[in-house]
Amino acid sequence: MTQTVAASSDVDARREQSWVFFNGEITRYADAKVGLLTHGLNYGTGIFEGIRAYWSEDRKQLFALRMADHYERFHSNARGLEMRIPYGVDQLCDVSNELLRRNKYREDAYLRPLCFKSAEIIGVKLHDVTDSVAIVTAPMGPYVGTGGIRCMVSSWRRIEDTMAPVRMKCTGLYVNSALAKSEALEAGFDEAILLTHEGHVSEGSAENIFIVRRGAVFTPPPSDNILEGITRAAVMHLIQEELGDRGSQTSRVMLAHQQSIPSVRGKFWNSANRCCHHRDTGGHGFEKDIGGSLAVRG
Repeated sequence: MTQTVAASSDVDARREQSWVFFNGEITRYADAKVGLLTHGLNYGTGIFEGIRAYWSEDRKQLFALRMADHYERFHSNARGLEMRIPYGVDQLCDVSNELLRRNKYREDAYLRPLCFKSAEIIGVKLHDVTDSVAIVTAPMGPYVGTGGIRCMVSSWRRIEDTMAPVRMKCTGLYVNSALAKSEALEAGFDEAILLTHEGHVSEGSAENIFIVRRGAVFTPPPSDNILEGITRAAVMHLIQEELGDRGSQTSRVMLAHQQSIPSVRGKFWNSANRCCHHRDTGGHGFEKDIGGSLAVRG
């Protein structure tokens, strides 16, 4: 118990002294605070990104995964919530690289850009509410297990895009994911698979899903309320590069619940999670991992 407390204390101290970007300035995490009535905290009015940076021991350097693409989406999503980010993509990339340098990571790291309604007011609306922009970094190893995970089909359904903009990484929408994830963990599983209201496979709690069946690769289409992940797009590109004509036939098709259980091999991908194969779903075992370069993703 003592060792656990000490380790937690070290992590807290390191985080408090880490460098972050907040409202136009690079400052210490401990000095970047928001009030209890902050609009984004009370109403979920914010958007975020998750960017991975991988440490190369050979080259003694961090390599960020598609950072500029993430910040392009960051800008696009902000406009969807009537927010304005006063920094261009190149500026955000420069600041992010500076934070990684200042924090002196010698391990895999994670960047969390955040834009949120920061006015301390009571009232539900998006217009005429002050925005704030922040970027936080942290060391991060594997998001879930790397030896294969057990998944369950959640009783919670994926939010429909007629209810909220599901293709945006909106902070408030992640209560849907949190409910599904906790349900899975508390039932003894590692991850949840959410279905649409029509019963089609949508995505994991925070990951896109790929299924390999009889040599073909399938992934749910945007019409099934998925977040069109940047990592998803990268994976589809890698599949095409690796498999040539066969890879170009990656199918974005509606997947029935029954297609996510036996006789297929499943993969989860997102920026935080990297690549993870699910080895069984609700007691239904998958075939062995597909292996090879298709299963490797940064």
